[in-house]
Amino acid sequence: MNITQSPAGPSILVTGTSSDSHTWNLVYLQLLLEEAGCRVTNLGACVPPVLVAAECLARDPDLVVVSSVNGHGGADGLRLIEVLRAQPDLAGTPVVIGGKLATDGLRNVGLVRRLRAAGYDAVFDNGDLARFRTLISRLSARVAS
Repeated sequence: MNITQSPAGPSILVTGTSSDSHTWNLVYLQLLLEEAGCRVTNLGACVPPVLVAAECLARDPDLVVVSSVNGHGGADGLRLIEVLRAQPDLAGTPVVIGGKLATDGLRNVGLVRRLRAAGYDAVFDNGDLARFRTLISRLSARVAS
């Protein structure tokens, strides 16, 4: 786990999914968020959903960012959001997911709908970095006010 502090920016918890051992994506997200002035807790790869929930309860982040590279992000992400949303104190915590969410390499509109219906506030399955940066900018403005 890697924690960085920025003076007043939003608190972001970055995590991989339970079956994804990739870390470069998590480091990239951490650096991107730090550049935007965010305080980042990076839980790393292969994080079980119960650990993500425990860290969210302990840290009360302004946003949880879930990233997947191995193509199992959709399935792992559904299990994770179920655990997070089962906690009453996390029901309103914003959670987003992105990366390679399926193994077929195709944009899966049905999977995006299932992830949103399960409780994700946004799904970034198409590498839309501009939309992600806009989300972070809006969050930063909200936290600053």
